[in-house]
Parts: sequence; structure tokens; C-alpha cells
Amino acid sequence: MRVEYLIAEIGSTTTVVTAFNFRKGVEVVGQGKAFTSVLQGDVTIGLKNAINEMEEQLGESIEYDRMIGTSSAAGGLKITVHGLVQDMTVKAAKEAALGAGGIIKMVTAGRLRKTDIKKIKEISPNLIMIAGGTDYGERETALDNAEIIRDADLNIPVVYCGNIANQDEIKEIFEGKELYVIDNVYPRVDELNVEPARGIIQDAFEMNIVKAGGMDKIKEMVNGAIMPTPGAVMEATKLLYEIIGDVIVVDVGGATTDVHSVTEGSVEILDILVTPEPKAKRTVEGDLGVYVNRENVLELLQHHELEGRTKDSITSLIKPIPTTEEEKYWSRVLAQKAVNTAIDRHVGQIKRVYNSGRKFSAYGKDLSMVKYIIGTGGALTRLGKGEEMLESIKDVKGDITMRPTKEAKVLLDNMYIMACAGVLCRENKEVAIELLKASLNL
Repeated sequence: MRVEYLIAEIGSTTTVVTAFNFRKGVEVVGQGKAFTSVLQGDVTIGLKNAINEMEEQLGESIEYDRMIGTSSAAGGLKITVHGLVQDMTVKAAKEAALGAGGIIKMVTAGRLRKTDIKKIKEISPNLIMIAGGTDYGERETALDNAEIIRDADLNIPVVYCGNIANQDEIKEIFEGKELYVIDNVYPRVDELNVEPARGIIQDAFEMNIVKAGGMDKIKEMVNGAIMPTPGAVMEATKLLYEIIGDVIVVDVGGATTDVHSVTEGSVEILDILVTPEPKAKRTVEGDLGVYVNRENVLELLQHHELEGRTKDSITSLIKPIPTTEEEKYWSRVLAQKAVNTAIDRHVGQIKRVYNSGRKFSAYGKDLSMVKYIIGTGGALTRLGKGEEMLESIKDVKGDITMRPTKEAKVLLDNMYIMACAGVLCRENKEVAIELLKASLNL
């Protein structure tokens, strides 16, 4: 059998490959999964195993015209961020990195120190981001940091997204090095401009993914685009915003739990918001995973949630691909805790301020205008009761809130193709839209 597309999602624990045809509408031919094989030094082992499982289900071999993929294996897209002021340029660069699918390993504000360079070397990031200064404002910090990074001879790609007045000097500093120069992520006070940086970060990821351990052979099979999985889910989330309006997507994985939201929030909250938030925001909780980080999630469980079990006995039941009902039950317990904790960290807060009378101030992301709450990832789409887990994040009291309200509708990514749609939209946006609609039963 020949198919038009194979789309691979190479996760930290599981590799999922889905076959599609699009000539006569959206046809999902089949889907296979296998353990990710990056630790074996060759990611194509897991890819081939996933395809083999799909072929066994279909009863025939598969050939494909094009394979595209997403990856969060090999440690994902590790980024360090270096700006001027923590709540301004640093925050803006961090938002850009997270939205592109990055995993933030280090953040600094102000001039880099020798100890900072030592930490960067230990992290060995895939990308280094340098920000700092509003346009035509403060210049020296970003230039100093650029020279310090260059002199450290790190041989790591650099993204410069600071004061545009520095761009010519930055190009001279990094002459002969891999450098990406883009618009300022914080061009003016209280203004974020993260989208240009996100696109460049994803391009840099695609160019450098083959350098990651176990990923060097990926181009033997993947002949199209490769994106960071979280970045692909963000692209799919932004696409959904165009179709159905304000949306939040929760992705519970084996290693992390990611929350993606695209919404400007309510006018009432915007009026009392202390610092600006991006319209498209992603948070990644690197300690919340239902397999790799299961022990971290277990530590968050209250005594009654353990149901009389010891944490060790529960740990033994958590598998990368649960099969028994007991294994699925305890994976759901961990997934529920991961969902609730990740939402608590993503959503903003409203605080009372007592000055001349009682007033309110808002901090962080406002989700109160969200119309759809969508679940993706294996834990929410394959373990059962995914809708029930997501219903729990709503605020049903009716008070002033920054959480999704009771009117928000819960949907599941039934085909488990959010990441697939995100990478596909770079090649065929209309087909990606139809794929999302089919998976969400819209």
C-alpha cells in the first residue's frame, strides 16, 4: 500500500507514526506506536518498529511519498535565554522560546558572569538566545553578552532578538558563526513581539536536530520538515484559534505536561493586567510527566489520593504504554494531577490591592474567554476519561476569574494528531485544518 504522508511524533518515551491520504478528503490509513529508540543511538529503530506495528494491523506493507515529523526526544530543544531586565526583555525572549517548542534550561538578566558561561557549557544547549534593550534604548548589555559568548567558543547557534540598533555589531561579533538576527522581542515598553523569533527558532531546530544523540540518522527516513513537538502543537493551537476562537490545549506526556493557549483574555482583565502577556502562550512543566517524571507527580498526591497504597507500589504500575486496567487507572491518577498542576502554573492570578479603597490587579495569563479546552497526548486521548480530567480545570463559581468558565467546551484529539497537524500546516494549511476538524469531531 502506498500513502501520501507518514507523520511521525518522536516523543521522549513513545514514537507514534500515522499514515494519511488527502486526495479524497482526510483518510487516516493507520497508526502505529513503539518505544522511542534515541538511547539506542538510532531514532530510526523506533520509527521502523512503529511502522511495523501499523503494517501488522493493516495486514500489508506501507510505502510513502513523504514523511514529516516532530521530535521531543534527545532532550528536546534546549535553550538558554540571556536578556537585560527579568520582567521585560528576558520574559519576552523566554515566551518566544517556549512558544517555539523550546525547553528553557537557563535564564539570566544583566551581564553574563564567568559562572554563567560555565553553566551554559554544562547544559550544552541547542540554541542560545540573546535579548536586551528596547529598540534604540540600552545597547551595551546585549553587546557585552554577545562578546562573552563568542569568546567562550561554545560552537552553539545564537539567536539575537534584542535592540535592533545593535544588529550590525552583532553580525560582526559572530562573523563566521551560526547566527540568526531577528526583530526585537520587546521593541517598546509593555509590547511583546514573539512570533518572528518563534519561526526562526524552529528553523534552527530543523537544521540542528541531526546533531542530537540518536537523531543523526533521522534524514534517512524523514524527507520533509521536522519540528519540535511542542512547537508543532502550538502551531496547531494557533490554527484552531483561526477556526473556532479562543482555545487552550493541554498535552500530558511521559516527560512533561505542556499547556498552550491562544487568547487575548477579557477587556476587564486587560484593564488591570500589570505586565503584558503574549496572545499565544506556552508553558512547559518539565517535572510533570506520567512516566519519566512519575515520581515527581506522585510526590504531589495528597494522602487520600494514594487510596491506601504506598508510592513505591504505584510506581511499579506506571508503564510507558499501560496495558492492564490497574496500570491505566494509576496513569490516569497521575495525569489528572499533572493537568491540574500545569493549569495552576499557566493561568494568572487576581489579587486585591488595598490603597485608596479596594482594587484588583491581575498577573499572568487570562483564560476566562476560552471557548474550547482540548486534550492531546497519550494520557488524555488513550487512557479513557480524558474529558472528565479536563472538566476539572474550569471555574464554575461565576466570580471574577482568569480560569476557563463553565461555558467552555471540552474536546479530545481523538486521532492523536495535534502535533501532526502542526507540522503539516507548514506544507498544506487547508489539509491540516481538515485533519484537526476530523480528529476533534468539529
